[in-house]
Amino acid sequence: MASPMRSLLADPDRYLQSFRLFLERSTEHQSMREFVERQLPDVIASIGNGKSTINVLSVGGGAGEMDLMILSKVRARYPGVTINNDVIEPSADQISKYKERVAQTSNLENIKFTWHKETAYEYESRMNAEKKSKKWDFIHMVQMLYYVKDIPATIRYFHSLLESQAKLLIILVSGNSGWETLWKKYGSSFPLEDLCSYVSSADLPRILDSAGLKYQLYELPSHMDITSCFIEGDKEGELLLDFLTETLEFAKTAPPELKRQLMEELRKPGCSENRDGKVFFNNNLGVIVVEP
Repeated sequence: MASPMRSLLADPDRYLQSFRLFLERSTEHQSMREFVERQLPDVIASIGNGKSTINVLSVGGGAGEMDLMILSKVRARYPGVTINNDVIEPSADQISKYKERVAQTSNLENIKFTWHKETAYEYESRMNAEKKSKKWDFIHMVQMLYYVKDIPATIRYFHSLLESQAKLLIILVSGNSGWETLWKKYGSSFPLEDLCSYVSSADLPRILDSAGLKYQLYELPSHMDITSCFIEGDKEGELLLDFLTETLEFAKTAPPELKRQLMEELRKPGCSENRDGKVFFNNNLGVIVVEP
């Protein structure tokens, strides 16, 4: 009998392994980089007007790769201004990688880094307990809303911390991506155990509209090569399947019928496209810029 399915997040090492492979096999960071290069300068065009210090809050900053790209644009737009960059990140491993990255990067003078090893909810609770509500000129949440218990409350809280010219930037998988198809159809079969919830950019307008918030939406094209998922016993293919389903050892523990259906679904146009004998999963991203 197949062993019961468990959430991938129950094994942080394997989760990070599968996440790194996902970044390697997908154009996720390239897509975000293009957005940062082309569109972010307009987004941040007025966040620091007349200020000698700009306060930036990274919620779920991970290992800092995106953060440093964003900060380089803020610096370029406001040369000579001091930037306080606070990072909320629950993983000690990711924070130490972030610190290494900062140590190896030049041109970071004027930027002061402060790391908080906690979740977004722990940060909010601590600030409330200390009766603090520091205001920010720019807050960004890149691929992290899946890991909060109450998405509308989290957005409302961080939105409440924005200065008058500030912006809140949210990046999630797109409502037009393969993720949306896969999770709407099979999400209830995966062992999420409250550790992660499925949300895409398609869910945000409803949340933001009901909170009466103004926002802009952008779509970023991205894909991931999942060809190895269809090679029986391929170690990397199995890791990618774990990532796609948020399930530990999905290939070995999923009921055969679920596995068969899912593998079929992954090949369909709603999830992927076949090019030159390879299967490319639709990894499109949605970017939401919320006004103060």
